[in-house]
Amino acid sequence: MMALTRLDNGLTVVTDRMPHVDSAALGVWIEAGARTELVDEHGIAHFLEHMAFKGTRRRSARAISEAIEDVGGDINAATSVETTAYHARVLAEDVPLALDILADILTDPLFAEADIVRERNVILQEIGAAEDVPEDRAFDAFPETAFRAQPLGRRILGSRASVTGIGEARLRDFFGRHYRTGAMTVAAAGAIDHDAFVTAVADAFAAMPEGAADKGERAQYTGGAYSEASHSSECQWLLGFEGVPAAADEAVVAQLAAMVLGGGMSSRLFQSLREDRGLVYDTSAFHWAFADSGLFAIHFATEPATLGEAADVVADELAAARQSITPAELARAKAQLRAGLLMSRESCAARMTTVARNAMIHGRLVSKEERIEMLERVSVADIGAFFGKLNLSPPTLVSVGAKDDTSLEAVRARFEGTALRGAA
Repeated sequence: MMALTRLDNGLTVVTDRMPHVDSAALGVWIEAGARTELVDEHGIAHFLEHMAFKGTRRRSARAISEAIEDVGGDINAATSVETTAYHARVLAEDVPLALDILADILTDPLFAEADIVRERNVILQEIGAAEDVPEDRAFDAFPETAFRAQPLGRRILGSRASVTGIGEARLRDFFGRHYRTGAMTVAAAGAIDHDAFVTAVADAFAAMPEGAADKGERAQYTGGAYSEASHSSECQWLLGFEGVPAAADEAVVAQLAAMVLGGGMSSRLFQSLREDRGLVYDTSAFHWAFADSGLFAIHFATEPATLGEAADVVADELAAARQSITPAELARAKAQLRAGLLMSRESCAARMTTVARNAMIHGRLVSKEERIEMLERVSVADIGAFFGKLNLSPPTLVSVGAKDDTSLEAVRARFEGTALRGAA
């Protein structure tokens, strides 16, 4: 059973009770991520996530980890483009302890200079690890290219130069501006009593400053092309078009369109690129939905010599999808999404994340029945219409890896609106 309460100070508390389990997942979502950073703060949201576990006036970093692990639980955090989440998983009787730890690290972090220096080195190693993987470099460059010179496109980890310039003063300034009650959602799922949890949250976060969320600069999709050579044997290739925001009615259409095009081994791209022609090892399509925009994308890795042929196949499949999606394909995509939705409900952590996202995106709770109904309402005509207007936005094309003489701009031109319409 789901429930939502908004406290007088603006903090949102949401729960999903699972009476058949003996544990609970609980977390705090802050509506502050890469897109809320100023130019000279690139990477600070992620840096702050690291620093939250480095100690408070009540607990050292070691005491934080030992306290949660002494009861068999775990605690972690993650930074995204739009949010930073801190979460724990414990047995039901240890929910008060986990909540106290989360409140402690989010209301009273130390930001000690020695810890900042050590964690900066850790983050620089994290950046280096990402730079060693061509696929990671491609996915980092993708939003940067689609949303050029905008916060939404920034790499979450930051750059070596930007991370090196982050110190205590900037951390405290970002923390003070964004870690406020109006930007917070506290969520829990599992063996949770909503009313008791609301009371505990109100007490635990009584010291949190009030204030509304800063949504950051409005996104403007630009599209573009980016190419980077490396010594790898394959080329990581990403194609994208402007998608739709997370709260839009069409977001579910975008999800289903991605599933039909490249959502599994039976999808059109997997069958045409791999099974029929052997041009790629794997391929996928996906839709990233943000607060005010979205990005519909296709990914595959291939040898440089076959990039042109593979691109032609993708263009033909995109053009054909406007008119030839079958009821059977759509039914299969719906079954995949419906199964994923229902299977995720067996996980406390997944249900915690779902209700938190409902609160932040929709401002309310969305039942599984409503979500399934939204899926079932989508028609073949809806999918065709989505593909029909997809390429009206300028394409985003990213290529990282081995190269041949194929011009990236020539490949990108294959996906311009007029060219793709002519391929049908």
